Amino acid sequence: MIRTFGVTPDSQLEIDFPLEDLHNQSFDWYWIDFDHPTEDEWALLDSFFHFHHLAIEDCLHRLQRPKVDYYDGYQFFVVHTLNEETLEAEELDLFVGKNFVVTFHHKSIHELELVRNKLQRDASFWERGVVYAMYQILDKVVDSYFPLVYKIEDHLNEIEDQMTFDMKHFSMDMVFDMRSDLLWLRRTILPMRDLMYRVLNSSRFDLQEKERTYFADISDHLVKLTEIVESNRELTADIRDSYMAMNSNRMNRIMMILTIVSSIFIPLTFIAGLYGMNFENMPELDTKYGYFYALGAMGLIGLSMLAWFKYKGWMNLFKQ
Repeated sequence: MIRTFGVTPDSQLEIDFPLEDLHNQSFDWYWIDFDHPTEDEWALLDSFFHFHHLAIEDCLHRLQRPKVDYYDGYQFFVVHTLNEETLEAEELDLFVGKNFVVTFHHKSIHELELVRNKLQRDASFWERGVVYAMYQILDKVVDSYFPLVYKIEDHLNEIEDQMTFDMKHFSMDMVFDMRSDLLWLRRTILPMRDLMYRVLNSSRFDLQEKERTYFADISDHLVKLTEIVESNRELTADIRDSYMAMNSNRMNRIMMILTIVSSIFIPLTFIAGLYGMNFENMPELDTKYGYFYALGAMGLIGLSMLAWFKYKGWMNLFKQ
């Protein structure tokens, strides 16, 4: 489907007009949107608009990295939107010239629908021209990243609290899932930040001061998003390290408890083993109360060792 928007010299907005009207009628600027294009429709990129074949190839062979290419009379942008459920990137291609914007995408993009609605109800939009239309599209795309990033951040905070208060039911699988999601976001946000840096600093974009302010705002948003993503990736690493440290500490505590129990029973086992030998000439075996003496000695040794461990503070391990 091809949707058309055009602003006439008398500041009137025309919608869904035939492409042939671009030759027969003058427009201050126009926006052509290729949404779910058929083979015949995408062929118009070459036959009607005469865009460079490399740019057309990038449109058809997805998924390209966010970038900007410069051609004679226009610039070609590749930007990414993100699926809210899977975080997979969806490609949006833009051809931006002096008096036109052509967008091309294989799937419906909610952000473009927002821009279209604003274009139809806001007359001041018509007067601001192509650069402002491009800004609106990129701004809506970047703003759509924030809910996804904040959702992951909130989930990570919940995981961190769960690890602190409910270690028995804590699972590192959740952390690894969040780290994977952050990696998907990072693959989109970092190239988008670099793209916006090129827009602001390239001499090929003749931006007015007011227009530069618009794109600087988008760049600030991308820098903020990058910082949030990186800090959350560090948080997942901290949670992983804390989890490993807590597991190591728990294993050390278990080994200490086993060591204490073993230390108590080692001398008792020695006594039991010593007098369990079947030699005839063992004087203690003929003693009338030898059995009780042996039990008393074993009990005294055990209690003495327990008292010593308690004095050293080791018995607190059993309370944890």
